[in-house]
This record gives sequence, structure tokens and C-alpha cells, in this order.
Amino acid sequence: MAEVTEAPLRILVVEDEVLIALELEYLLEDLGHVSVGVAGCSADAIALGHTARPDVALVDVHLVDGPTGVEVARALSRDPQVAVVFMTANAKRIPPDFAGALGVIAKPYSERAVAGVLDYVAQRRAGRAPSVEALDGFDPAPAAGGGVRTGGAP
Repeated sequence: MAEVTEAPLRILVVEDEVLIALELEYLLEDLGHVSVGVAGCSADAIALGHTARPDVALVDVHLVDGPTGVEVARALSRDPQVAVVFMTANAKRIPPDFAGALGVIAKPYSERAVAGVLDYVAQRRAGRAPSVEALDGFDPAPAAGGGVRTGGAP
């Protein structure tokens, strides 16, 4: 696994599938980062986002209370200290503006994709301008260096 050269990122996992959330937490730990919690519904995710003060929120679009991940992304991304990244198999539900998120990792995700995006976020936090070109399995939002996106929610 990749080593963290900067301070470990504090990461909120917004995922209602318990096994996926647990696997992701183990991966984050292996990568040298810290999980600040797991939320399976929008209300818990927004509350945890405000109290736990994560650096990153990995957000699924479809949660136990419906396709509310977009609302979670909008709420959490209002804080400029929180980088939101969607992790979903439902990318068509993401609006063209990505709801303030940096981009999306498609499920099923790879360890390499997660590690690359977290490194990208860490570099941005350190004031560097990393390229999204080399990121495997990541579709960046237009504001983060991605192209114009078509589709998404009407």
C-alpha cells in the first residue's frame, strides 16, 4: 500500500452497505488514513460531517433513505475544509455540477483508485496542483479539472 507522506487524512465514509463500509475502513487504515466514522443515511452523514470535521467524505449516492448522497455532498462541500468524493455505481444520478464534489470513483472501486484520489486530495490540501490525468478510475468534476459532463440528474 501507498504510504502517507503528509499528515493522515480524516475520512468520513458515507455508505449504507455494512460490508463495503467495513472494507473501505480497513483500506483507509492500510493507506495510513483515519476513519472518523461511517454513516448510512443522509441525516447521520451531515451530522457526522459537522461534528467529526473530516478532511474527506467518501459518499455513496444511494443510501438507506434513498438517493440522498447528492444532498449530503452539497451540505458537506459547503465547508471548504471538506473534500467530497462520490463512490457509487449510480453515477448517472450525480448532477452536472457534481454537487460540490471533486469527482466520482465508480463502484466496484479498486484500491489503486482510492489511494490515488486520497493522494490527490492530500496534495491539494498541501497547496500543490496535482494532475487528475494519471488518476485511474476517477472521473473528476469539471471544477476539479474534468471535462464537460453530460447526463446526470435532470
